[in-house]
Amino acid sequence: MERKIRVLVAKAGLDGHDRGAKVVAAALRDAGMEVIYTGLRQTPEMIVEAAIQEDVDAIGISILSGAHMTIFPRILNLMQNKSVNDILLFGGGIIPEEDLRKLKELGVGELFTPGTPTTEIIRFLKEWVENHPKN
Repeated sequence: MERKIRVLVAKAGLDGHDRGAKVVAAALRDAGMEVIYTGLRQTPEMIVEAAIQEDVDAIGISILSGAHMTIFPRILNLMQNKSVNDILLFGGGIIPEEDLRKLKELGVGELFTPGTPTTEIIRFLKEWVENHPKN
């Protein structure tokens, strides 16, 4: 039996726009993944702690507030400090092209901008998990 992919979907910081995160969470659920949606106004610490406790394969962050160059590096740093190296960090939102490149260089797995079909996100997650089995 194939193991269910577990994904934590979160809204970090003061960003109160959660429609996109809910659409992605529902699409992942409908694709057979187990989704933990943490809701609005999560701190990076809360997100990483929840991801560890829930034993997820991936953390998906939705950011529309412009705080992406603060939030993603902070989450990556917390993951590194806690030796969390088997969880994918990915995300989406309104992120300028130059920042997309920088964040990927820092270690964010993939970033999806508005208009990305949810099927592309699902395909990416399935391929990533297949190529990075948990111990």
